[in-house]
Formats: sequence, C-alpha cells, structure tokens
Amino acid sequence: MKNELDIMWVDFYKEFAIKLLKYHENRKDLIEKVKKIYKMTEIKLPTLERNNDLTDIDPFTVFALFNKSRLTLANKVKILEAIAELFEIKAELPNSFESIPTINNMGATFYYFKGDRNANDIDELWMLFNAALEFANDPTSTSQEKFIEYFDKVMSKKGIHNSKLTSGLYWIAPEKFVNLDSRSRWYIYESGEITGETINRLPRINGKLSGEEYIEIIDNIQDYLSNEEILIDNFIELSYDAWLYSEKINLQKKNKIETTDADKDVESMNYWIFSPGSQAINWDAFYKKGLMAIGWEELEDFSMYTSRGDMKEKLQEINGNTNSYINITNAIWQFTNEMKIGDIVYVKKGQKQIIGWGIVTSEHEYHPNQEFKNIRTVDWKDKGEWITSIKPAPKTLTNITPYNDFLENLKILFEEDKIDIEDETEVVLPNYDRNHFLNDVFMEEEDYLKLVNLVRRKKNVILQGAPGVGKTFVAKRLAYSMMGVKDKKRVQMVQFHQNYSYEDFVMGFRPTESGFELRKGTFYNFCKRAENDIENDYFFIIDEINRGNLSKILGELFMLIENDKRGTELQLLYADEKFSVPPNIYILGMMNTADRSLAMLDYALRRRFAFYNMTTGFRTTGFRSYQEKLASAKFDSLIQCILNLNSEIKRDESLGEGFIIGHSYFCNLSNVTDYELENIVEYEIIPLINEYWFDEPDKVDSWSEKLRGAIQ
Repeated sequence: MKNELDIMWVDFYKEFAIKLLKYHENRKDLIEKVKKIYKMTEIKLPTLERNNDLTDIDPFTVFALFNKSRLTLANKVKILEAIAELFEIKAELPNSFESIPTINNMGATFYYFKGDRNANDIDELWMLFNAALEFANDPTSTSQEKFIEYFDKVMSKKGIHNSKLTSGLYWIAPEKFVNLDSRSRWYIYESGEITGETINRLPRINGKLSGEEYIEIIDNIQDYLSNEEILIDNFIELSYDAWLYSEKINLQKKNKIETTDADKDVESMNYWIFSPGSQAINWDAFYKKGLMAIGWEELEDFSMYTSRGDMKEKLQEINGNTNSYINITNAIWQFTNEMKIGDIVYVKKGQKQIIGWGIVTSEHEYHPNQEFKNIRTVDWKDKGEWITSIKPAPKTLTNITPYNDFLENLKILFEEDKIDIEDETEVVLPNYDRNHFLNDVFMEEEDYLKLVNLVRRKKNVILQGAPGVGKTFVAKRLAYSMMGVKDKKRVQMVQFHQNYSYEDFVMGFRPTESGFELRKGTFYNFCKRAENDIENDYFFIIDEINRGNLSKILGELFMLIENDKRGTELQLLYADEKFSVPPNIYILGMMNTADRSLAMLDYALRRRFAFYNMTTGFRTTGFRSYQEKLASAKFDSLIQCILNLNSEIKRDESLGEGFIIGHSYFCNLSNVTDYELENIVEYEIIPLINEYWFDEPDKVDSWSEKLRGAIQ
C-alpha cells in the first residue's frame, strides 16, 4: 500500500497552514488574496458570505476552497497553483488527492453568514486553528487543554459536525489528527478491519464529539497503529486504507446488484418539505441548533429497524391498536435511510406558508439523552415567511423531488440565495463517451456512428423496432455519449399516452383554489433551460411516442421542432409571448413496431422526424462476448432457438421483422440458472408468441415445446 500512496499533498497542506497563521490579525489581506485566487484562475468566486460581501474569513474555510467534494481535479490544481504563488509556498505542488477528505460544496464555509452567526464565531475558529497547530507541534497537557477548549466551542456551533471539523483538522496536521468522515468512521467502527481491544476502548460516536472524546479516539488508534503487526503506520495511511477499502466494497456491491438504469452512477440531489411540529412549534429550536427531527421518539433509535413493517408493529404495540401508520413509518424510513447529505429541505408552517430552507449535513444520528433524539444536522440557510400557492402534502416529511410544479414554485421563492449556492457547486459528472456506449449497448460501432450522425443532422429521430431490442435502454445512453458526460439536468424523459395533451407538454390552465392559473408544461420548461445554456446539447426523450395524439400535443410546435425552423419564434396559444425551440435541443422518440393497437404516424409528422430501425443484438460483438462470459450451454441453446424463432416470425406475412424477439429479454444476467431461464421462457417469451399466433395454437404449442426443450 505504501508504494501506491502519493503523500505529496501533506507537505504542501502543512506549509500552507503555517503560512495562514500570520493572517489571524490581518484578515483583510487574506480576503484580498482569496479573491485574487479566483481572478488568477478565472474560476467563479464561491459564495463565502451573503451577497459575497466578504468582511471576515477563517482558515478552515480557506482550506475548504480546494477540498470540496465536487471540485474538479483541474480546478483544484489551478487553485493550489495560485495559492503557491500568492503565499510563496515552497513545497512541491501536489496533483493527486485520493483519500483526502472533502466537504459538501453546499456547506463549505465553517461559519454562518452575517446575521445568523455569533460575533465571536470566526474568532473561535482561528483560535482552534492556532491551538490545533500548537498541540500538533508540541503535545503537552497545556496545549491539549487549550485544543479541547476551542474544539468544544467550535463543535457547538450550527453547521459544524464531526466529519466537517475533523476533516479540517486532518488537512492542517494529518499526522496528528484522525479524520472521522463517513468512510473513516465506517472503516474504524464497522468494517471489521480494526479488531480486538481497540474497538472496545473507542468512544461510541453518538452525536457531536467532545474534545476529550476526540483525543481519546486519537490516542487509542495511535496505540493500535504502533503495533508492529499492523501494516498501517499513521493516520495518513489509515485514511488512505479506509478510502481504498470502501471503494473496493462499493465496487463489489455495484457488481453484485446490477441495474439497467443509465443514471445508476450519477449522484442526484433530493428536495424535501418538512413540518417542524404542529404550527412549526419546534422551528426556532431547530434553526438555533442546526438540526431537524420528526418526532415519534418512543421508537428509540430509528436505525435499528430493518423495515417499515418493523416500525409499524412497534407503534401498534406501544399504542395498543392495529392502525396502519403508513404515513408515519414512511416518513421515519425516508428520514433515516433515504435522505442524503446535500439534500435541500424546505420548512413549512400550515398548508401555505414556507418559513425557511437549508441543506442536510449529516446522516441520521441518535442521541438518547437529548430532547430531540433522532436527528439530522442541517445548515439552515434562510428563515422568514413566504406564501406559496401550491399546497404541500399534510405530512411531516415529503420527498418533493418528483413534483416539478411545486419544486419550481419553491425555487422561485428563494431564487436569489438559491442561485448563489448552486453557482458555487461544481459538479463532477461521470464521463460517458462512444466506448462507454458500446460497452453498455449491443450495437456495432458502425451502426452507432450512423445513428449519431443522423441525430446531429436531423435533430428529431425516432428509434423504432420490435419488443426487447433496447430502444429505451439505448436512448438515454445515446444522449449521454453525444454529450460526453452523464448530466441528468440536460436530459429529460416523458412517456406519451392517450390523455397526454398540449397543456401537459407546452402550457395550459390548471384549476386552483381560486379559479385557474396558467402553468408551463414539461417541454416549455426544458426549452427555456436549454435556451439559457446554448453552448451545451440537451436531449428530450419521448417514450411510446406513437401512443399520444401528436398533432394535439405539439400544437404550433409541430413546425418549430423542424431542424431548419429552430430559433424561429411563433405566438403561443395560451400566452402573449413568442416562443421558439432552441437549436441545441435534440428530440429522441421511441416507437414499438409490434403494437398493433396504434395507428401509424401521419405523414406531416413523419417528415419532421428521421426513423432509425433498431434490430436485435444477438449477432453483435458485444452480445457474443457477453454470451461467452456466461459460459452456459443451456443459454447458448436457448439463444439459437430464439434466432430460429425470429426467422419464422420474419417469414410470417402477418408479422414480419417488426415483431421479432429482442435481446433485452436475455440481458443483465450475472450467472445463468435453470430457474432464470425457465422464467424467461414461461412468463415472457411464450406469452408473447401466444399473442402473435393467437389464431394458430398448433404453432404456439410447437414453438413452446422447442423453447422448453432448449433449456432441458
């Protein structure tokens, strides 16, 4: 492990920490240098104060400038290059930062903004910084007492939690201070890699650590690492090993539980609406303490329940009834297991009033001896009173991420602060190119390039084909491969159906308590988003495109979506405004050619789309490689039988190539069992051919026997 570990960053970080000491009483100069860093790098200055009216700053926040979770490697290096020049750092510039703990972009200051923080908050951060470096350099009982004093003062502040503060201390003195971010805590307490008496002696982490508890953890782990049988020598190697081991475990979990979701490796933010008690009775306490809690403390530690059913049974036992407790158990489960660090929480009072919002900064924590026992810490960003026209659900906690209208309404209420915070978030998106696509999709490279060129040229393309050829699977991956990254914000998918209308797609009037109001539709909002980001491509994906009444849904957009009409403005039906479809939008539709219940698209619409025929991938290089890896004679026999069956379907005058059986029925298998193959044959393939040849039962029976025989 030691040969793999790049510790060049250690000397740079330590030297920078020493350089910052002289700015304790000269913070104006430090602020000017921070601003100059962003001018030199041409990176936008993150939000470090309300309206960025920066008058004070602490050293941990300065370190956080280049230790944010979503900062790209290129920008991190740029910032450190500027720091090296401005602060005359002599240590070699690092270019590898694996295993260094980071903090959430949306809570990257160690202080609250003016008006929400106490007068001495930043001063005490400086005092802790000084005390920590003094203790690291000269660990006497006096320096330890001073460190514990300021550790406790800083830890008590809103927005500060174990992971954030110990990460900051690790940055400035990594040999002395152990990092207790989520990876390291898991590695130390739960992974099983650290065993014996060490684990038994360590304080349990229930809520915010005290300085004494933190020192006790440091001392016990140092004793453990001093054992000659232990291959790890120090906290730097411990942090690296925790990172490396957790990456290995995560990869194993990913490989074990495969999914066809194209976004499985893309981080996403959820939005919640939360009621802090009846008539928001607990809001002032929550805001002051920087936390949220949802009640039902009689359940004790929420995390000990393995299902909603367990919670329901306990509530029935406590209350002596047989109520369903559906809403309560769902709220507790989401609060404990589904809410994530970085999620946005809006706070409601009654049915029309929003009274604040903030960012989740911790996992679920249980504090048995405190007033609020089951909590999450939250960096509350704003407090006030705002009226919303859309009623939230009458529940304690609701995930509102799927509700676009409600979410957009809330974002508008907090638009000024929200934009500042989102601007400083530099998302690291997974790369996704041609090679990734060809690795995921059973398509030859030549066909992929033809499809990409068709989409670029026509801008509107319908992927048509038989059931199971992977139209939906391909669409989003095609978009990502053309974009080069998996950016979910630039891809939107809808599914058409018989009741889908212009009002859903573009705009229309919707009933409210007092009458009707004009609401913008899905495609309208998507176009406006793309219009404001014209340099990037956007993809609008329509599943089952031939299930909707397209002339009715598109309205005047019938003309505007044409390639040569992009940017042309036209008066909208319901609004006194001109509207156009921007040139950076590509429309991908999917159409099932085997659906006999649907009419063909009219010729005027067909002229505005190109049609790409997708066929089975059984004979592609990718599928053959997949088949070889499975190494199953029964699977091989079944695929050959399907190829023979498809030949029969093609020859049938009432069916044809549009009805052949696609490869998707046989994908996503990590290993092949008789049970899996029987399920595919009995419950997917045979019912399909029974529908195809409903008037030829002898043919269905014959092919059913062949399919069953292939897997015997």
